[in-house]
Amino acid sequence: MHRERAEQAVVAERSPAPGRRELPGEIRRGVAHIPYGANREGRRAGVESGEVIAFKFGGTSLAGADRMGHAAQLVRDAAEEAGVAVVVSAMKGVTDQLLRLDQMHKSGEFARATREADALLQLHRDVLGELRLPREEQERVEHDIQLLGRDLLHEIARRGGVEAERADRLASFGERFSVRLFAAALETAGVRAVPVASSDFVLTCDTFRDARPQLEETRRRGRELLLPLLDAGVVPVVTGFIGATADGRITTLGRNSSDYSGALVAHVVDADELVIWTDVDGIYTENPSEVAEAKLLHELSYAEAHALAEGGAKVLHPRVLPLAAETQMTVWVRNTFRPELNGTRIGPPASGAAEQTGGVA
Repeated sequence: MHRERAEQAVVAERSPAPGRRELPGEIRRGVAHIPYGANREGRRAGVESGEVIAFKFGGTSLAGADRMGHAAQLVRDAAEEAGVAVVVSAMKGVTDQLLRLDQMHKSGEFARATREADALLQLHRDVLGELRLPREEQERVEHDIQLLGRDLLHEIARRGGVEAERADRLASFGERFSVRLFAAALETAGVRAVPVASSDFVLTCDTFRDARPQLEETRRRGRELLLPLLDAGVVPVVTGFIGATADGRITTLGRNSSDYSGALVAHVVDADELVIWTDVDGIYTENPSEVAEAKLLHELSYAEAHALAEGGAKVLHPRVLPLAAETQMTVWVRNTFRPELNGTRIGPPASGAAEQTGGVA
């Protein structure tokens, strides 16, 4: 729907051949390792038709190799019909553990923090082993995970500095581990994928722990980075939650902000839909775990959903809806573990049953 404008907006590093957009150098290197299996040909039908969908997976959806594999199948199914950009959270519980490391650092418990950081690294290495990648791919991702682990331990060892900045740097590691693992899970499922750091294009202010993106520049940078991947039939797997200041310092967008990151990426790539995959069936009138009479809401306007989010509904981040409403993007909230259910649709009135997609038929 928006592909013609996308073609005009991207600035390539070098002049590509007529009709093609060349990948920036660092992205070419990032995807050069991806092998082409028998099932990897022809996954450009959705991209060539101009339809793009953004998926965001929460931490519960990615808690372990089995769940990552299940989520990867959802992406694979959607990629048969459309271009797909993915945003991921840290695995469930990891961000909390990283913030505890920050507290240990503040209190001078450096040896304990180092042990906990080693345990976090081992957790992600264990998940990688359970993904059962081909040997060469396993070694490549293992190397990436080890380098991240080294960086994490370096943060623990650092003394001094601005506390809020250190907290954001530490908190960012969960998503940075997660993108590498989920990109590997997608490749195992036969989907070409590459991890992308949102800090490479989400430009924010320097309000650490609750940074606000500069939308215009984020969109410009993001299009240069993500659109060539989509045009090449590659699924970008983007870190949620994270941005960076103009001078390159890591920021976070606030706790539980990966939904907002999903909306940002959807905005950047002109996605027709954003699907927020979570562990509940959609948005309810009340918390279903506390109120037996809570009803699932199948369709909401932007204003209705925003009011629920502002009122404390935990399924959706309140900054998602204003951005979606600006571009009339349809947002779905669906259950990763019950994909046969439609979930909750948020957007302009649907014209009929044929309008229901939500990423998986």
